[in-house]
Amino acid sequence: MKMQNSLKLFATSNDEAKNLFEVMIPDYWNHYSYENSTDSKKAQFATVDKNGEALTLDDKHSLVNSALIKEALRRTGNPYLSEEFARGNIQHVFNDSNFKDKAFAVVIDAVDMIIPNTIMDSISLYSDVRNIPFGDTAQFDVESNDLFTVSQIGNAQRNSHSYKQYKGTKTINPVNHALTVYVDLYRVLAGKESLAKFVVKVIRSMETQMRNDVYDSFASMAAALPTTATTGLQIAGYTQAGLTRLCNQVTAWNGGNKAVIVGTNQALATVLPNDANYRYTLDDPYMTLGYVRKAFGFDVFEIPQVADYATEWGLRVANDNLWILSPSSQKFVKLVMEGSTINITDNVFQNADLSQKTTMQKRWGVGIASNAVAGRITI
Repeated sequence: MKMQNSLKLFATSNDEAKNLFEVMIPDYWNHYSYENSTDSKKAQFATVDKNGEALTLDDKHSLVNSALIKEALRRTGNPYLSEEFARGNIQHVFNDSNFKDKAFAVVIDAVDMIIPNTIMDSISLYSDVRNIPFGDTAQFDVESNDLFTVSQIGNAQRNSHSYKQYKGTKTINPVNHALTVYVDLYRVLAGKESLAKFVVKVIRSMETQMRNDVYDSFASMAAALPTTATTGLQIAGYTQAGLTRLCNQVTAWNGGNKAVIVGTNQALATVLPNDANYRYTLDDPYMTLGYVRKAFGFDVFEIPQVADYATEWGLRVANDNLWILSPSSQKFVKLVMEGSTINITDNVFQNADLSQKTTMQKRWGVGIASNAVAGRITI
């Protein structure tokens, strides 16, 4: 996990804080992601503590929650609050406005550390992520992938036609996004509510919106590809010949960078030979994964399906699309994140129900900036 410089300033001054942000939260997130998804890459987490005792996700949940509260108390710079909390006198901590601010600041730091790393798991095939300072905009140079024309000339001629190419520039301005949430700090201090679970839900919410923005931009770009009959980059209906033609076309126009076939597992299940006289065993990849790993000389990659929370039980990623990409060439979508997350938190006792409300503001922008070529097959 990469840590932002602002977070390192807090973490490096204290061994417990460093352990929380460099070890405990990433490990807890990976464990949570592994048990709540089918992503085997998230299996890289510790299952034992320093004493060699087995740790479940619930165990880690309790440890991280306690460490988050301790870190918030440490940041107040008031040892008295930590002592009173250790004695069980939560009323002194609850009445302290500084603790309220520090508690949400700890949540923000955890979110800012995890999101840039976890968002790439689902969008890395077609997207790049760039972090920029507050107040900046991101500019991407897009070079032409055309070549110069070589002409025949006479022996007595000095020059042929002159050529020069210019770079294009794509500017992406991050846009502010807000998430307003609240937590009952009294119940958190009493051990009835969890900051750790709160952090996870905020991370999932922010990550989902970013991923949706990136995917929507990519899907719109692919839908606008040319559909010329024999040379177009978009084909209606799957055939083996059409797929191999697009794969070879994308590879050639991306400077020889090998194309791959991308889609959800439902879409990839259609990638089969035209000849129906094939057989597969029960342990064949097609049975275990739902699709073949390699087809007609090209690798196959799955895009994970995600829920579309704007609909009732809908899915976000199109199941009727196959995309042909060259991941080693310039990525299509650029996700630009500006600065770190800002939180605006209510004052103590401002709300009648004694809840603590905070608005988390995070700036990001998405755009297409690439000279790469892609293909699409609608099934």
